Amino acid sequence: MDYDLPMQVTFIKPTLGCLDHGERFVDEGRMEPLSLGLLAGLTPPGVDCRLFDDRIDVVDYDEPTDLVAINVETFTARRAYEIADEYRARGVPVVMGGMHASLLPQEVAEHADSVFTGDAESLWAQVVRDAHEGRLKLRYHGSGGIPQPGAMPRRDLYAGKRYLPVSLIQFGRGCHYRCEYCAVSEYFNHLHYTRPVDQVIAEIAAQPRRDLFFVDDNFVADPEAAKELLRALVPLKIRWVSQASVDHTRDPELMRLFVESGCLGNVIGYESLNVQNLRQMRKSANLAAFDGYAEAVATLREHHLQTWAAFALGYDHDTVESILATCEWGITNRFTFAAFNILMPYPSTPFYERLQAEGRLLYDGRWWLHPDYRFNYAAFRPARMTADELTEAGWACRKRWSSHASILRRALDLQTNLATPFRFLTYAVYNPLFRREVFKRQGMRLGTR
Repeated sequence: MDYDLPMQVTFIKPTLGCLDHGERFVDEGRMEPLSLGLLAGLTPPGVDCRLFDDRIDVVDYDEPTDLVAINVETFTARRAYEIADEYRARGVPVVMGGMHASLLPQEVAEHADSVFTGDAESLWAQVVRDAHEGRLKLRYHGSGGIPQPGAMPRRDLYAGKRYLPVSLIQFGRGCHYRCEYCAVSEYFNHLHYTRPVDQVIAEIAAQPRRDLFFVDDNFVADPEAAKELLRALVPLKIRWVSQASVDHTRDPELMRLFVESGCLGNVIGYESLNVQNLRQMRKSANLAAFDGYAEAVATLREHHLQTWAAFALGYDHDTVESILATCEWGITNRFTFAAFNILMPYPSTPFYERLQAEGRLLYDGRWWLHPDYRFNYAAFRPARMTADELTEAGWACRKRWSSHASILRRALDLQTNLATPFRFLTYAVYNPLFRREVFKRQGMRLGTR
């Protein structure tokens, strides 16, 4: 639909917050905000689109615009509300969407003229038309289904913003697992969808990079669909990474296709080395592959795949000692990267509801808005330590992992980080960058006020 009158839509990606001395957090490890590029691609013709990435840009509230669209995540909710309030004070209508908006639409509605829940593909064009005609609805709900059917993200909006030199691509969306703590599973109602392979291949061909990150929450949630895509990737000669559950290491054909299609490695949620924790969190994919993860790690090393290992710290069978031992296990296995995440009670998840029923939530239950909450702090009372002890144990893991001694020790692995010159270059460039980010983020405030 072409409009007779010019219209400007401004898309905004909020930053986490600010450092203790008040400086706004600027993310050196920033990636392109694919969801906002896709929204721009879904916007009707004739509409001028602009992107402010608050992680880099200074948002110009006085720049004329007809509609502001803000992606809200739980960790960025406080900053998102600050930005929305500034625009609304100037009379500019604001629509807010994203996972947090779907989990807590009533909260988000306090700061928005319109709240969009669910997937955007089916209704975003209608939102823009309604705003243009001055009849924006209070609530829109997009139905789930195949991601971005026939739509391409507007990658021209990323120009000049110095994102990491990796293009983000989406193959699948959602997850059918029912992990207790997972907001993604709740958001998608335990469903998983994949795009047609030919559309994924066309999008890859339409952008210039050959280093790609598939943003799927679990690339192998549908193994047969993943294999179909991997076969189509082989002749493209790309390099790629994604996120995958650890049980994929038990499928020899899948592992072979990973290597042949150019996979460098994946983010893998090991979560815990304690099988009782895995049972409590209902991590069925990990339980299926659990033998202390020895076989899974050996398979990944055999295929020269570099792993970003992710751990969730603070489940009920964790102790300070077991958390510190998890870090040492990661260093011993010489993983390329790792994330030692304090377990977070995301709203509307079974984990949040259980802690609420047990009276274990801190910060009045809404840590994402509480002025005293700090990034990487525990937001609940763990079972076998204090909240402060959990916070300190997580910080000790991040410091130990990011130490110069750890970086050097993990680098010297012929099967993974030294397997090829490019793999070593990846290791050598990104480990120092992530080290800086770890120290900069620790204890920062959410929001900037």
